[in-house]
Amino acid sequence: MNELIDITAKDNHKFSAYISQPLGKPKAGIVIIQEIFGVNSHIKEVTDLYASKGYLCIAPSLFDRIEKNVTLDYDEKGVSKGRNLKELCDKDSLKDIEASVSIVSSAGKVGVVGYCWGGSLSWRIGCESSNISASVCYYGGDIPKLKDLKPKCKVLTHFGELDKGIPLNDVKIFEQTRPEVLTYTYPADHGFNCDHRSQYNKTCANIALERTLKFLERNLT
Repeated sequence: MNELIDITAKDNHKFSAYISQPLGKPKAGIVIIQEIFGVNSHIKEVTDLYASKGYLCIAPSLFDRIEKNVTLDYDEKGVSKGRNLKELCDKDSLKDIEASVSIVSSAGKVGVVGYCWGGSLSWRIGCESSNISASVCYYGGDIPKLKDLKPKCKVLTHFGELDKGIPLNDVKIFEQTRPEVLTYTYPADHGFNCDHRSQYNKTCANIALERTLKFLERNLT
C-alpha cells in the first residue's frame, strides 16, 4: 500500500511525503531521498521497490519548503529549476529527513538511500544523526567536498566514473580519506540508476542495487 501523508518537522514546517508499505511486517525503515527533480514518478517507483523488499519506505518532498507538488522533467529546464530549488531548500532539508526517519522508525532500525542531491543529503544525515543505522549515497556531488565529515553509521557510496560533475580523482581522494566508507565506482555517467534518464545504465544500476540490498540487510535487519 502506498499513499501521500503530511508530516511536521521540528521547526513546524508541514510537508508531504510518499510512504510505501511492504506486504508483511516490515523488517526496517528506509527514507528515500530525492534528486533535484522532486518526488516524481521515478522516486515513487524506487520507494515502492524497496518496500517490495520488505522495508517501510518514505520519500519526503523536500521542495515543499518553497513550492508544493514539484515534479520536474529530466531536461535543461528541469535541471535549472531543480538546482535553484535545491539551493533554497538545502539548509533545512535535514530537518525534513529527520522527521521522516521518526515516521518509519516504528519498523525498527532506519536507513537512508539518496540519489544525486539526495546522495549528498544521505552523507550529511549519516554524519549528523544518531538515529540512522545505514546510509547509501548514489553520486552525491557534495560528498567529496565534505570528506572531513565523520559518519556515525555504516555508509555505502556509488559513483559513476564518467560523471563530469564529480571528478573520479575527487572520489579517489574521498575514498582515501574515508576508508571506513564502502565506496564503489562504475563505468557509467551521473544518474546511472534512473531508468527515466538517458544516462541510465542497466548493468551498473543492477549491480549497485544488489550491493545496496546486501548492505541494508546487513546493517538494518
